[in-house]
Amino acid sequence: MRIPSTQALRALDSFARHGSVWRAADELHLTRSAVSHQLRLLERDLGFDLLERIGKGVALTPRGQRYASDVRKALTVLGDAVTRDAGTGVGGSFAISCTPGFASLFLCTHIGEFRQMYPDVALRILTPRRLDDVSNADADAFIAFGVGNWPNRMAELLCEISFTPLCSPTLLNKVGGFSRPADVLRANLLHLDDTEDWARWLALSKVENPDTEGGIFFSDMNLVFSAAIAGQGIAMGDELTSRRALSEGRLVRPFDIAIKSPRSYFLVSEHAKASHPVLEAFAGWLRSTLSENRIQPY
Repeated sequence: MRIPSTQALRALDSFARHGSVWRAADELHLTRSAVSHQLRLLERDLGFDLLERIGKGVALTPRGQRYASDVRKALTVLGDAVTRDAGTGVGGSFAISCTPGFASLFLCTHIGEFRQMYPDVALRILTPRRLDDVSNADADAFIAFGVGNWPNRMAELLCEISFTPLCSPTLLNKVGGFSRPADVLRANLLHLDDTEDWARWLALSKVENPDTEGGIFFSDMNLVFSAAIAGQGIAMGDELTSRRALSEGRLVRPFDIAIKSPRSYFLVSEHAKASHPVLEAFAGWLRSTLSENRIQPY
């Protein structure tokens, strides 16, 4: 089967949409005679009339209209295929502000996949000092940890989080194991910023009068996990940031008791940037990656 030339099909599609040869010629940057020539060649290749004369002008025949509709669909499919394969239309620089723990313990272990899908995007990862901070003017979007209350911003829930104690096998052997929740107090409690998560877990576990003030405080989740992996204490962790360390055996989970965090991870952006092509591409990739990794609360 002989396939008509793409230029002839584009001439037909343009004529069908505009209804005139001169408008089609203007869109395709051709002369009117060149468009007419392409349409005549297409009729010859197909073996049936595409055009009929009406008064002083020409119009598509009923069969020509049906064929033009099919051509339009085919050209759309071809255009979409080029976009998917080449990343056409998604490019440029884009900056994402992301909490340090999410950035280093999850995003950085998968971000190469996004780069493969969208090679024309120059993505920059920034980290804020506060987990819920969305104020950096250099960032185009934010992965923030909070309760979802960012006035005048678009906020999409990415995943909820539950915390549970995590420690190294070395520490577990050193203290002789943890048979009951109160036993965690025999080790250093490792905190991120404050004692809130440990206090809530100990209360849920019915540990009476726990002293959580004597632990070690860090300002970065990476430091919390580094200390825990090194056997310096026991941390509160979640599936998202601790998955790799757990799967590799560098951390273990001594109890099944977990607390749901009142805060979650959100993708936050200004309303004006919500439809930015790179943000839409990044958000779609991020949703898919989280789903593929089945990131769910404990």
